[in-house]
Amino acid sequence: MATKSGQERSRKRSDSSDPEAAKTSAPKRASSKQSKSSTRSKSPTARQGDLAKGVDKELLLKLYEEMLLIRRFEEKAGQMYGMGLIGGFCHLYIGQEAVVVGLQSCITDDDAVVTSYRDHGHMLATGMEANGVMTELTGRKGGYSKGKGGSMHMFSRKRKFFGGHGIVGAQVPIGTGIAFAMKYNEEPGICLTYLGDGAVNQGQVYESFNMASLWKLPVVYVIENNKYGMGTSIERSAAHSTELYNRGQAYGIPGVQVDGMDVLAVREAGLEAVDYVKGGKGPYIMEMLTYRYRGHSMSDPAKYRTREEVQKMRTEHDPIDRLRETLLEQKRAKEEELKEIDRRVKEIVGDAAEFAQNSPEPDPSELYTDVYVEAQAAE
Repeated sequence: MATKSGQERSRKRSDSSDPEAAKTSAPKRASSKQSKSSTRSKSPTARQGDLAKGVDKELLLKLYEEMLLIRRFEEKAGQMYGMGLIGGFCHLYIGQEAVVVGLQSCITDDDAVVTSYRDHGHMLATGMEANGVMTELTGRKGGYSKGKGGSMHMFSRKRKFFGGHGIVGAQVPIGTGIAFAMKYNEEPGICLTYLGDGAVNQGQVYESFNMASLWKLPVVYVIENNKYGMGTSIERSAAHSTELYNRGQAYGIPGVQVDGMDVLAVREAGLEAVDYVKGGKGPYIMEMLTYRYRGHSMSDPAKYRTREEVQKMRTEHDPIDRLRETLLEQKRAKEEELKEIDRRVKEIVGDAAEFAQNSPEPDPSELYTDVYVEAQAAE
Protein backbone atom coordinates (compact mmCIF):
# COMPACT_ATOMS: atom_id res chain seq x y z
CA MET A 1 0.00 0.00 0.00
CA ALA A 2 1.25 3.46 -0.83
CA THR A 3 1.56 5.95 1.98
CA LYS A 4 1.10 9.68 1.78
CA SER A 5 4.82 10.20 2.24
CA GLY A 6 5.54 7.62 -0.47
CA GLN A 7 3.32 9.44 -2.94
CA GLU A 8 4.95 12.74 -2.05
CA ARG A 9 8.39 11.24 -2.69
CA SER A 10 7.23 10.03 -6.11
CA ARG A 11 5.99 13.49 -7.03
CA LYS A 12 9.25 15.05 -5.96
CA ARG A 13 11.15 12.71 -8.23
CA SER A 14 9.47 14.01 -11.38
CA ASP A 15 8.77 17.61 -10.33
CA SER A 16 12.39 18.78 -10.05
CA SER A 17 13.13 21.51 -12.57
CA ASP A 18 16.88 21.53 -11.88
CA PRO A 19 18.54 19.20 -14.42
CA GLU A 20 21.84 19.19 -12.54
CA ALA A 21 20.11 18.16 -9.32
CA ALA A 22 18.29 15.43 -11.22
CA LYS A 23 21.56 14.10 -12.63
CA THR A 24 23.14 14.03 -9.20
CA SER A 25 20.27 12.19 -7.52
CA ALA A 26 19.39 9.75 -10.32
CA PRO A 27 21.56 6.82 -9.21
CA LYS A 28 19.92 6.93 -5.79
CA ARG A 29 16.51 6.02 -7.16
CA ALA A 30 16.96 2.29 -7.44
CA SER A 31 13.59 1.59 -5.86
CA SER A 32 10.59 3.56 -4.67
CA LYS A 33 12.00 3.99 -1.15
CA GLN A 34 15.57 5.01 -1.81
CA SER A 35 15.35 8.25 0.17
CA LYS A 36 16.87 6.65 3.27
CA SER A 37 20.61 7.16 3.30
CA SER A 38 21.21 3.78 4.92
CA THR A 39 19.40 2.06 2.08
CA ARG A 40 21.18 4.05 -0.63
CA SER A 41 24.60 3.05 0.67
CA LYS A 42 23.91 -0.66 0.36
CA SER A 43 24.78 -2.84 -2.62
CA PRO A 44 21.94 -3.95 -4.96
CA THR A 45 22.11 -7.47 -3.52
CA ALA A 46 21.90 -6.16 0.05
CA ARG A 47 18.94 -3.96 -0.86
CA GLN A 48 17.12 -6.95 -2.29
CA GLY A 49 17.89 -8.88 0.86
CA ASP A 50 16.21 -6.17 2.94
CA LEU A 51 13.15 -6.21 0.70
CA ALA A 52 12.92 -10.00 0.83
CA LYS A 53 12.52 -9.98 4.61
CA GLY A 54 9.01 -8.59 4.22
CA VAL A 55 7.89 -11.14 1.62
CA ASP A 56 6.72 -14.64 2.41
CA LYS A 57 8.57 -17.66 1.02
CA GLU A 58 5.72 -18.81 -1.22
CA LEU A 59 5.65 -15.53 -3.10
CA LEU A 60 9.44 -15.39 -3.40
CA LEU A 61 9.50 -18.86 -4.95
CA LYS A 62 6.63 -17.94 -7.27
CA LEU A 63 8.51 -14.88 -8.51
CA TYR A 64 11.63 -16.98 -8.99
CA GLU A 65 9.80 -19.67 -10.94
CA GLU A 66 8.02 -17.20 -13.19
CA MET A 67 11.25 -15.41 -14.08
CA LEU A 68 12.95 -18.73 -14.72
CA LEU A 69 10.07 -19.88 -16.93
CA ILE A 70 10.42 -16.78 -19.11
CA ARG A 71 14.22 -17.22 -19.30
CA ARG A 72 14.06 -20.89 -20.31
CA PHE A 73 11.19 -20.27 -22.72
CA GLU A 74 13.08 -17.49 -24.47
CA GLU A 75 16.25 -19.57 -24.66
CA LYS A 76 14.27 -22.35 -26.32
CA ALA A 77 12.59 -19.88 -28.68
CA GLY A 78 16.00 -18.57 -29.73
CA GLN A 79 17.17 -22.11 -30.35
CA MET A 80 14.10 -22.94 -32.44
CA TYR A 81 14.49 -19.73 -34.41
CA GLY A 82 18.04 -20.78 -35.28
CA MET A 83 16.70 -24.13 -36.47
CA GLY A 84 14.23 -22.42 -38.79
CA LEU A 85 11.19 -23.54 -36.80
CA ILE A 86 10.22 -19.94 -36.00
CA GLY A 87 10.08 -17.41 -38.82
CA GLY A 88 9.74 -13.67 -39.15
CA PHE A 89 10.89 -11.40 -36.36
CA CYS A 90 11.60 -12.67 -32.87
CA HIS A 91 12.47 -10.33 -29.99
CA LEU A 92 13.64 -12.08 -26.84
CA TYR A 93 13.09 -10.84 -23.28
CA ILE A 94 16.17 -12.45 -21.74
CA GLY A 95 17.51 -10.22 -18.96
CA GLN A 96 14.34 -8.19 -18.44
CA GLU A 97 12.26 -10.83 -16.65
CA ALA A 98 12.08 -9.00 -13.31
CA VAL A 99 10.07 -6.13 -14.78
CA VAL A 100 6.96 -7.96 -15.92
CA VAL A 101 7.07 -10.61 -13.18
CA GLY A 102 7.38 -8.01 -10.44
CA LEU A 103 4.59 -5.83 -11.81
CA GLN A 104 2.24 -8.72 -12.55
CA SER A 105 2.41 -9.62 -8.86
CA CYS A 106 0.92 -6.19 -8.07
CA ILE A 107 -2.28 -6.42 -10.11
CA THR A 108 -5.49 -8.47 -10.12
CA ASP A 109 -7.74 -10.17 -12.67
CA ASP A 110 -9.56 -6.85 -13.12
CA ASP A 111 -6.48 -5.26 -14.65
CA ALA A 112 -5.28 -5.28 -18.26
CA VAL A 113 -1.87 -5.43 -19.94
CA VAL A 114 -0.70 -4.21 -23.33
CA THR A 115 2.86 -4.13 -24.62
CA SER A 116 5.18 -3.91 -27.61
CA TYR A 117 6.58 -6.67 -29.82
CA ARG A 118 9.00 -7.94 -27.13
CA ASP A 119 6.04 -9.71 -25.61
CA HIS A 120 6.60 -13.41 -24.89
CA GLY A 121 7.54 -12.75 -21.28
CA HIS A 122 4.47 -10.58 -20.71
CA MET A 123 2.21 -13.34 -22.04
CA LEU A 124 3.67 -15.97 -19.76
CA ALA A 125 3.55 -13.63 -16.76
CA THR A 126 -0.17 -12.99 -17.30
CA GLY A 127 -0.81 -16.73 -17.15
CA MET A 128 -1.02 -17.54 -20.85
CA GLU A 129 0.02 -21.15 -21.46
CA ALA A 130 3.51 -21.91 -22.73
CA ASN A 131 2.03 -24.40 -25.21
CA GLY A 132 -0.17 -21.76 -26.82
CA VAL A 133 2.57 -19.14 -26.99
CA MET A 134 5.16 -21.50 -28.50
CA THR A 135 2.61 -22.88 -30.93
CA GLU A 136 1.88 -19.36 -32.15
CA LEU A 137 5.59 -18.65 -32.51
CA THR A 138 5.88 -21.62 -34.85
CA GLY A 139 2.85 -20.53 -36.87
CA ARG A 140 0.60 -23.46 -35.97
CA LYS A 141 -3.16 -23.28 -35.72
CA GLY A 142 -3.24 -24.15 -32.02
CA GLY A 143 -1.56 -20.86 -31.17
CA TYR A 144 -3.22 -17.91 -29.46
CA SER A 145 -3.77 -16.16 -32.81
CA LYS A 146 -4.42 -19.36 -34.78
CA GLY A 147 -0.86 -19.33 -36.09
CA LYS A 148 -1.39 -16.09 -38.00
CA GLY A 149 0.15 -13.62 -35.57
CA GLY A 150 3.54 -15.09 -34.85
CA SER A 151 5.92 -13.59 -32.32
CA MET A 152 4.60 -10.04 -32.30
CA HIS A 153 0.81 -10.39 -32.43
CA MET A 154 -0.79 -12.50 -29.73
CA PHE A 155 -3.79 -11.71 -27.56
CA SER A 156 -5.81 -13.28 -24.77
CA ARG A 157 -9.16 -11.83 -23.78
CA LYS A 158 -9.34 -14.31 -20.91
CA ARG A 159 -6.12 -12.93 -19.40
CA LYS A 160 -6.90 -9.34 -20.41
CA PHE A 161 -3.71 -9.30 -22.42
CA PHE A 162 -4.36 -6.91 -25.28
CA GLY A 163 -1.41 -7.89 -27.35
CA GLY A 164 2.06 -7.17 -28.45
CA HIS A 165 2.20 -4.49 -31.13
CA GLY A 166 4.71 -4.26 -33.95
CA ILE A 167 4.48 -0.52 -34.59
CA VAL A 168 6.79 1.34 -32.23
CA GLY A 169 4.76 3.18 -29.59
CA ALA A 170 1.39 2.12 -31.06
CA GLN A 171 0.41 0.26 -27.90
CA VAL A 172 0.55 3.45 -25.81
CA PRO A 173 -2.65 5.06 -27.20
CA ILE A 174 -4.24 1.60 -27.15
CA GLY A 175 -3.45 1.20 -23.46
CA THR A 176 -4.72 4.71 -22.85
CA GLY A 177 -7.93 3.82 -24.66
CA ILE A 178 -8.35 0.68 -22.57
CA ALA A 179 -7.98 2.78 -19.43
CA PHE A 180 -10.51 5.28 -20.79
CA ALA A 181 -13.01 2.45 -21.39
CA MET A 182 -12.46 1.17 -17.86
CA LYS A 183 -13.17 4.57 -16.37
CA TYR A 184 -16.11 5.27 -18.69
CA ASN A 185 -17.71 1.92 -17.83
CA GLU A 186 -16.91 2.38 -14.13
CA GLU A 187 -14.83 -0.80 -14.03
CA PRO A 188 -12.35 -1.35 -11.17
CA GLY A 189 -9.32 -2.20 -13.30
CA ILE A 190 -6.26 -0.35 -14.50
CA CYS A 191 -4.09 -0.88 -17.59
CA LEU A 192 -0.37 -1.56 -17.43
CA THR A 193 0.99 -0.11 -20.68
CA TYR A 194 4.54 -1.15 -21.47
CA LEU A 195 6.87 0.66 -23.87
CA GLY A 196 10.59 0.80 -24.49
CA ASP A 197 13.09 3.61 -24.32
CA GLY A 198 13.09 3.61 -28.12
CA ALA A 199 9.39 4.53 -28.15
CA VAL A 200 9.38 7.41 -25.67
CA ASN A 201 10.15 10.01 -28.34
CA GLN A 202 7.05 9.14 -30.37
CA GLY A 203 4.44 11.89 -30.62
CA GLN A 204 1.57 9.50 -29.91
CA VAL A 205 3.13 8.79 -26.50
CA TYR A 206 2.76 12.42 -25.44
CA GLU A 207 -0.74 12.72 -26.87
CA SER A 208 -1.59 9.77 -24.65
CA PHE A 209 0.07 11.34 -21.61
CA ASN A 210 -1.99 14.49 -22.14
CA MET A 211 -5.29 12.63 -22.43
CA ALA A 212 -4.54 10.35 -19.51
CA SER A 213 -3.68 13.25 -17.23
CA LEU A 214 -6.55 15.42 -18.43
CA TRP A 215 -9.12 12.73 -17.68
CA LYS A 216 -7.27 11.06 -14.78
CA LEU A 217 -7.26 7.70 -16.53
CA PRO A 218 -6.30 4.52 -14.62
CA VAL A 219 -3.10 3.70 -16.52
CA VAL A 220 0.47 2.95 -15.50
CA TYR A 221 3.01 3.64 -18.24
CA VAL A 222 5.96 1.27 -17.80
CA ILE A 223 9.07 2.35 -19.69
CA GLU A 224 11.39 -0.64 -20.01
CA ASN A 225 14.66 1.22 -20.48
CA ASN A 226 17.10 -1.43 -21.65
CA LYS A 227 19.50 1.32 -22.74
CA TYR A 228 19.65 0.65 -26.46
CA GLY A 229 16.26 0.86 -28.16
CA MET A 230 16.66 -0.86 -31.50
CA GLY A 231 20.43 -0.36 -31.39
CA THR A 232 21.00 3.29 -30.52
CA SER A 233 22.07 4.04 -26.97
CA ILE A 234 19.78 6.15 -24.81
CA GLU A 235 22.50 8.79 -24.54
CA ARG A 236 22.40 9.28 -28.32
CA SER A 237 18.61 9.26 -28.68
CA ALA A 238 17.27 11.19 -25.65
CA ALA A 239 17.78 14.96 -25.64
CA HIS A 240 18.59 16.89 -22.44
CA SER A 241 18.08 14.05 -19.99
CA THR A 242 18.18 10.26 -20.04
CA GLU A 243 15.90 10.10 -16.99
CA LEU A 244 12.75 8.96 -18.72
CA TYR A 245 10.55 8.77 -15.64
CA ASN A 246 10.16 12.57 -15.74
CA ARG A 247 8.78 12.63 -19.30
CA GLY A 248 5.29 13.18 -17.89
CA GLN A 249 6.32 16.24 -15.90
CA ALA A 250 4.70 18.69 -18.33
CA TYR A 251 1.39 16.86 -17.87
CA GLY A 252 1.56 16.59 -14.10
CA ILE A 253 2.15 12.84 -14.18
CA PRO A 254 4.30 11.55 -11.29
CA GLY A 255 7.11 9.16 -12.10
CA VAL A 256 9.63 6.88 -10.45
CA GLN A 257 12.86 5.25 -11.58
CA VAL A 258 13.31 1.64 -10.48
CA ASP A 259 16.04 -0.99 -10.54
CA GLY A 260 14.40 -3.22 -13.14
CA MET A 261 16.93 -5.99 -12.50
CA ASP A 262 15.54 -6.49 -8.98
CA VAL A 263 12.14 -8.17 -8.95
CA LEU A 264 11.44 -7.12 -5.36
CA ALA A 265 12.30 -3.47 -6.02
CA VAL A 266 9.94 -3.64 -9.02
CA ARG A 267 7.20 -5.14 -6.87
CA GLU A 268 7.65 -2.57 -4.09
CA ALA A 269 7.48 0.37 -6.51
CA GLY A 270 4.68 -1.33 -8.45
CA LEU A 271 2.44 -1.66 -5.42
CA GLU A 272 2.82 2.05 -4.76
CA ALA A 273 2.09 2.97 -8.39
CA VAL A 274 -0.95 0.68 -8.63
CA ASP A 275 -2.32 2.03 -5.35
CA TYR A 276 -1.91 5.60 -6.61
CA VAL A 277 -3.72 4.90 -9.90
CA LYS A 278 -6.49 2.79 -8.33
CA GLY A 279 -7.05 5.66 -5.92
CA GLY A 280 -8.41 7.70 -8.82
CA LYS A 281 -5.45 10.07 -8.98
CA GLY A 282 -4.70 9.52 -12.64
CA PRO A 283 -1.76 8.06 -14.59
CA TYR A 284 1.67 7.15 -13.31
CA ILE A 285 5.02 6.57 -15.05
CA MET A 286 7.54 3.92 -14.06
CA GLU A 287 10.97 3.82 -15.66
CA MET A 288 12.53 0.39 -15.28
CA LEU A 289 16.31 0.40 -15.62
CA THR A 290 16.82 -2.99 -17.22
CA TYR A 291 18.98 -4.73 -19.82
CA ARG A 292 18.53 -7.23 -22.60
CA TYR A 293 21.30 -9.77 -23.06
CA ARG A 294 20.50 -10.57 -26.69
CA GLY A 295 20.23 -8.23 -29.65
CA HIS A 296 17.15 -6.18 -30.45
CA SER A 297 15.87 -9.16 -32.42
CA MET A 298 17.32 -12.51 -33.42
CA SER A 299 18.76 -10.89 -36.56
CA ASP A 300 20.68 -8.26 -34.57
CA PRO A 301 24.36 -9.06 -33.82
CA ALA A 302 24.40 -6.22 -31.23
CA LYS A 303 27.82 -4.89 -32.28
CA TYR A 304 26.98 -1.50 -30.78
CA ARG A 305 28.04 -2.71 -27.31
CA THR A 306 30.94 -4.75 -26.00
CA ARG A 307 30.90 -8.33 -24.81
CA GLU A 308 32.46 -7.12 -21.56
CA GLU A 309 29.48 -4.84 -20.92
CA VAL A 310 26.98 -7.65 -21.46
CA GLN A 311 29.01 -10.06 -19.32
CA LYS A 312 29.22 -7.52 -16.50
CA MET A 313 25.44 -7.19 -16.46
CA ARG A 314 25.00 -10.95 -16.52
CA THR A 315 27.40 -11.61 -13.67
CA GLU A 316 26.57 -8.64 -11.42
CA HIS A 317 22.93 -7.78 -12.06
CA ASP A 318 21.09 -10.85 -13.36
CA PRO A 319 17.60 -10.76 -11.79
CA ILE A 320 17.24 -14.52 -11.47
CA ASP A 321 20.68 -15.10 -9.96
CA ARG A 322 20.14 -12.22 -7.52
CA LEU A 323 16.89 -13.66 -6.20
CA ARG A 324 18.40 -17.13 -6.07
CA GLU A 325 21.29 -15.84 -3.95
CA THR A 326 18.86 -14.01 -1.66
CA LEU A 327 16.76 -17.14 -1.16
CA LEU A 328 19.81 -19.22 -0.28
CA GLU A 329 21.53 -16.61 1.90
CA GLN A 330 18.38 -16.04 3.95
CA LYS A 331 17.71 -19.78 4.09
CA ARG A 332 14.27 -19.19 2.59
CA ALA A 333 14.84 -22.08 0.20
CA LYS A 334 17.17 -25.05 -0.13
CA GLU A 335 19.31 -25.83 -3.13
CA GLU A 336 17.17 -28.92 -3.79
CA GLU A 337 13.98 -26.82 -3.96
CA LEU A 338 15.48 -24.50 -6.54
CA LYS A 339 16.77 -27.43 -8.59
CA GLU A 340 13.28 -28.91 -8.57
CA ILE A 341 11.84 -25.61 -9.85
CA ASP A 342 14.44 -25.60 -12.64
CA ARG A 343 13.57 -29.17 -13.56
CA ARG A 344 9.85 -28.39 -13.63
CA VAL A 345 10.36 -25.29 -15.75
CA LYS A 346 12.55 -27.15 -18.26
CA GLU A 347 9.87 -29.81 -18.55
CA ILE A 348 7.17 -27.21 -19.26
CA VAL A 349 9.29 -25.55 -21.93
CA GLY A 350 10.35 -28.86 -23.48
CA ASP A 351 6.74 -30.02 -23.67
CA ALA A 352 5.72 -26.70 -25.22
CA ALA A 353 8.38 -27.01 -27.93
CA GLU A 354 7.35 -30.58 -28.70
CA PHE A 355 3.66 -29.69 -28.70
CA ALA A 356 4.27 -26.80 -31.10
CA GLN A 357 6.27 -28.87 -33.56
CA ASN A 358 3.62 -31.59 -33.60
CA SER A 359 0.72 -29.18 -34.11
CA PRO A 360 -0.75 -28.80 -37.61
CA GLU A 361 -0.35 -25.65 -39.66
CA PRO A 362 -3.42 -23.49 -40.37
CA ASP A 363 -5.52 -24.37 -43.40
CA PRO A 364 -4.80 -22.03 -46.34
CA SER A 365 -8.42 -20.82 -46.11
CA GLU A 366 -7.46 -19.09 -42.84
CA LEU A 367 -5.77 -16.42 -44.95
CA TYR A 368 -9.23 -14.94 -45.51
CA THR A 369 -10.62 -15.18 -41.99
CA ASP A 370 -10.35 -12.62 -39.18
CA VAL A 371 -9.57 -9.87 -41.68
CA TYR A 372 -12.63 -7.77 -40.89
CA VAL A 373 -15.10 -7.78 -38.04
CA GLU A 374 -18.64 -8.25 -39.27
CA ALA A 375 -20.97 -5.45 -38.22
CA GLN A 376 -23.86 -6.43 -35.97
CA ALA A 377 -27.09 -4.53 -35.57
CA ALA A 378 -27.62 -2.98 -32.16
CA GLU A 379 -30.27 -4.68 -30.08
